[in-house]
Amino acid sequence: MQNERFLRALRREPVDCTPVWIMRQAGRYLPEYRATRARAGSFVKLCKTPELACEVTLQPIARFPLDAAILFSDILTIPDAMGLSLSVDEGVGPRLAHPLRARADIDKLGVPDAETDLRYVMDAVRLIRRELNGRVPLIGFAGSPWTLACYMIEGEGSASFARPKALAWDDPATMHRLLDVVARAVAAYLAAQAAAGAQALMIFDTWGGLLAPEMFREFSLRYLAQIAQILKSNHVARDVPLILFSKGANSHLEALADTGCAALGLDWTIALGDARTRVGDRVALQGNLDPSVLHATPDAIRGEVGKALASFGAHPGHVFNLGHGITPEVNPEHLGVLIDAVHALSTRT
Repeated sequence: MQNERFLRALRREPVDCTPVWIMRQAGRYLPEYRATRARAGSFVKLCKTPELACEVTLQPIARFPLDAAILFSDILTIPDAMGLSLSVDEGVGPRLAHPLRARADIDKLGVPDAETDLRYVMDAVRLIRRELNGRVPLIGFAGSPWTLACYMIEGEGSASFARPKALAWDDPATMHRLLDVVARAVAAYLAAQAAAGAQALMIFDTWGGLLAPEMFREFSLRYLAQIAQILKSNHVARDVPLILFSKGANSHLEALADTGCAALGLDWTIALGDARTRVGDRVALQGNLDPSVLHATPDAIRGEVGKALASFGAHPGHVFNLGHGITPEVNPEHLGVLIDAVHALSTRT
């Protein structure tokens, strides 16, 4: 491996400078991505064609001195493989044609086979690893059980996800049945990505922060811990670091750190130093600049990078990232400023 900063930081080992990668770094802010997306004809076709998924995964690595690549895919590949039929409309977002509307729909669900039902993802991982040729590590990922359940029940994005919350209140046994099968599917999917060559794994709990504390512990945290323990028992995945990113769930950092993960992703609503004080050296931390900073001037970007690095301090175990995904309107040159600033301002002599 030519660049191990990212993996060393996840292991909380010393690095020459802080590693950086960016959520959604392969995305619509890049003109080369938009060109490949147009060639594919649809977002789903882009995800399901390993050669094209590889191409867009590598685009930001070719353009920027990033310290990790992340598989280009979507969190809703698992519901799609379960028969809910994913489509993504430009400007509208993801839709599932067959959302779960009755208990019988949930009872029919099974764990997809990663090497058959989701073979295109595993083929993409294998191809990307080959094409990276050791330049930087590759991150695989999945959505959290709660986040996937939200989409599976609602059928599309929502401000409140009232339907899944109502099911959790009205029929918790059925919600737990759904979350359990999704958790087992996520664990199997991530383990297969590790076997195919992913060198780190990440779970996006995008909607965990919508839950009140007691509900978060019962319907999100419980299943994140279940996945972490399943992966720890897998002969390949147990050696692959797991990052948990539960957006808006800062009040649960200590419990998240106790799941057995290697690192916690943080949104921008908590100071890195405060988070580090709370979790100590149990886990590495990833984050956490406000994505909107990339719309500011280069000087302002450098200033905010410096503040974030100072907040974490001169300790091992920091992976620099945004607190959520980069937005489509960002000038790519501004991302270059951020990456260069992270490396320059964190260099250890």
